[in-house]
Amino acid sequence: MMSSQQLAEHLLQHREAFLAFVRKRVADPDLAADLLQDSLLKALKNSEQIRDDENLVAWFYRILRHALIDLYRRRAVRERALQDLQAELEHPPTVQEEQSLCSCLQALLPTLKPEYAELIRAVDLGEEPVDAAAGRLGITPNNLNVRLHRARRQLHARLLQMCRLCARHGCLDCDCHG
Repeated sequence: MMSSQQLAEHLLQHREAFLAFVRKRVADPDLAADLLQDSLLKALKNSEQIRDDENLVAWFYRILRHALIDLYRRRAVRERALQDLQAELEHPPTVQEEQSLCSCLQALLPTLKPEYAELIRAVDLGEEPVDAAAGRLGITPNNLNVRLHRARRQLHARLLQMCRLCARHGCLDCDCHG
């Protein structure tokens, strides 16, 4: 088994080739260098995965390929989110659409855990910024986002139970009269 020091020395001998490989796939030289650095750290942390008969350079290229795939996936997710936001900003809901929000939503809020209902009311319906709500509750924004995700999932499950088909189609113009 190779020590971390030996692994680092061996991989750093090929640093320029690794960097060239990443730069061919990433236009930003700083991002390419960061990706290589992160991959080197990952390799050192996972050095126990190396089999004695495995080519270290080939093993590290696999790590680089996976890092590149992850980078492109994150970019694709970010691009879709930006496109969705842009579409939403270009076509904001009308007052009538906002007012026609399913009446059973309000009726279902009390059936949620009280802290979940509070988050839905404050952040989603009251448009309180996440940072402000987190500060008011004395928790971190990350913790609040986790709780908010759980609250939305619970509300979604309740809407599906109550509204059945209309909740699957956006729950607008609902006639179930919660």
